[in-house]
Amino acid sequence: MKKWMVACSIGMLFSAQHAFAADSAGCEKGGFTALGKSGTVTTSVAPGSVGSLFHVQGKYVQFDVDATSFAVLNFTMTGAANANDLTGGRATPVFESKTPDHRGLVLNSAVTLELGDAGITVSRSGPGVSMKVTSKDCASGGIFQMEVARSDETKTVFTHKLAESAFYFDNRNFRNREGDTVAFKDTTLVVSSRVNFGNDYSRKFVGRDSAQFADRITSPTCTNNIVTRTGTISKVLHCGAVSQWSVSSGGRLGQVMGEDSTEVAPPPTQCTHKCQAQNQVKGQSTVLGFPFPVAEADRLKARLPQ
Repeated sequence: MKKWMVACSIGMLFSAQHAFAADSAGCEKGGFTALGKSGTVTTSVAPGSVGSLFHVQGKYVQFDVDATSFAVLNFTMTGAANANDLTGGRATPVFESKTPDHRGLVLNSAVTLELGDAGITVSRSGPGVSMKVTSKDCASGGIFQMEVARSDETKTVFTHKLAESAFYFDNRNFRNREGDTVAFKDTTLVVSSRVNFGNDYSRKFVGRDSAQFADRITSPTCTNNIVTRTGTISKVLHCGAVSQWSVSSGGRLGQVMGEDSTEVAPPPTQCTHKCQAQNQVKGQSTVLGFPFPVAEADRLKARLPQ
């Protein structure tokens, strides 16, 4: 069995309930319906029963999945009432799309579906490529993750495009503390710059792309001159609505929402089995938060690559 198939099979073994650690209050009565299934179930859906696009509906999160590529479309937080709500009680579009470029390869196998404990995992393969999407139906925390594996073990470019109302920004709370030493568990960490995304109408709404075995592709046509705490200029090559990532075979991109996206913590653990979107260290890390509203000078531009 080829290396990529082994890695993919190992990754598929972990169930939806183990995909992320999440605050149970944020997931209260959460759970997904997809491909006509709900509750707690592990099943395989035949290719002929999978349309070109299928919808994943939760209490707090909803999105669509392109069946042949596993691109995720119209990722939205529903605004359902919850103690950890970030939306102010209104439906809030987050991502217009999260799209992997498979360079001509297509997913066409049966779809493996796991539901349970407010979580979902869907996976599918095709000649030379395999994808998995995992999500938690929660109001905040590590709520989403996409993974790819290729038989040629080359990297895959993922393009994230935010919803029209959302934008990436250089977090001023981090810039103004850049270089400081802060507490983390039983040690310390040095604050570095941080790119988050937010909007103009939800005071608590904030998130972050979380990468494992993936590197962000800089955008030279989106050059932003960000003023540091010392008055010098830092050039941030990042667009306001788009981020692109080069993801290794077996790598993944996660989505972290709320307080977890503004804490000072180490990079996500470099693992290949039972991985999480971020390290969960509640109460043991320094949370810097984010300014609201975000100053115009800290919003990343242009919105799209030129």
